[in-house]
Amino acid sequence: MEKVKKANKESQSPLSFLKNLLIARWRSLLLLLIGVYLPLQVFEILTVKIWQNQAGFPWDVPILLAVHSTANPQLDVLAVTLAIIGLPWMAIPILGAIALILLLKKRWRSLAYLLTASLGSVIINRTAKQLMHRVRPQLWQSIAPESSFAFPSGHAMTSITLVAILLFLTWASSWRWLVLIFGSLYIIAIGWCRLYLGVHFPSDILAGWMVALGWTIGVSLIIKPYITTAKSVDGERPKDETTLLPEEKKLITKD
Repeated sequence: MEKVKKANKESQSPLSFLKNLLIARWRSLLLLLIGVYLPLQVFEILTVKIWQNQAGFPWDVPILLAVHSTANPQLDVLAVTLAIIGLPWMAIPILGAIALILLLKKRWRSLAYLLTASLGSVIINRTAKQLMHRVRPQLWQSIAPESSFAFPSGHAMTSITLVAILLFLTWASSWRWLVLIFGSLYIIAIGWCRLYLGVHFPSDILAGWMVALGWTIGVSLIIKPYITTAKSVDGERPKDETTLLPEEKKLITKD
């Protein structure tokens, strides 16, 4: 009896509760810190600096010139090809096909994540470009010129968003390693081509990566697209994909 009372007292202790909560949620808190707060903090620093000075950072121009010094006809073709592949509207058929598959499989949670992450990324990019009004570099005549505003890079945001969506949707399978490896190479290649073509400053690319990373990870922590339950013997679909989680039901009931 005394042990039960002691256990009840410990469970009611604020410090004990806080300790248990941190132990249970440390992975989510660490992901929130590294995957959301830090990227958005970097994005904020870049935004404030560029808002104060359109010329950007001292390392912007030297990096651009260093990349341009490697120019040759073969790399020209590669850069232009990557620029076309990385266009934001080129991701629409890919995401549309994935969305259709998720719809047919009735994976509502995954579908909700795909739509929210992709549409939100577009809105953030368009809004930031209109607010910042940063002009593109004019250091040399680009072979694939752009006329829209530069900050943040739409190509960079699209590449991160696309890879993040694929990564979270394949998180429960061994495919995630393949997506992570080739997705990382794809992100770097798209960033390189924008610098090689001289249509973005490095800070535009970095800002695009950071804000898209913070957004996609933040949305994943809310919608939890990686939550799936193994299928039963009779082939029923995962329950978590078609029903709300207990905590989500409580929030709706309170509202």
